[in-house]
Amino acid sequence: MNENMLTIKTAIAAFFTALGAFLGWKGIMLLAWVLAMALDYLTGTVAACKDGDWNSAKAREGLWHKGGMIAVVVVAAIADWIMVLVAEYIPIGIEWPGIIMPLVLSWYIITELGSILENAVKMGAAVPSWLVNMLKATANLIEAAGGQNVTEDEEETAALPDQENRH
Repeated sequence: MNENMLTIKTAIAAFFTALGAFLGWKGIMLLAWVLAMALDYLTGTVAACKDGDWNSAKAREGLWHKGGMIAVVVVAAIADWIMVLVAEYIPIGIEWPGIIMPLVLSWYIITELGSILENAVKMGAAVPSWLVNMLKATANLIEAAGGQNVTEDEEETAALPDQENRH
């Protein structure tokens, strides 16, 4: 049995290594986000069923929300791609590391993980307060990194009205 476990662990490690080599770190982030979205939807459904509060309208609303998130990530990816092209082919003296999509994905992943923890509590699980605090601290760091080069006037212009950070 020990040899079988080693074989399984080796196969899993090889799979994720190949996946990382194929997709790169941004692709791995994208997969992590998709997994977090799916897990959030699943745990939200289970928590609602446990409380006897599940209904199709709320489930559809959750899916619409996820669809909106997908649109935002696509916009971030396109913006990054355009900026990389501009930096590479137009001599305006900028370098662009392609950070918009990774920051958006990081923000969404942390938000989804927080929602999963909320759902876990609704299902009866105890959640360590330090884990919640670490997620909040990470979200604050991502928020700061994303706004690092944006002035207050630009933030006001760029902000969407009544936009909520959580779902």
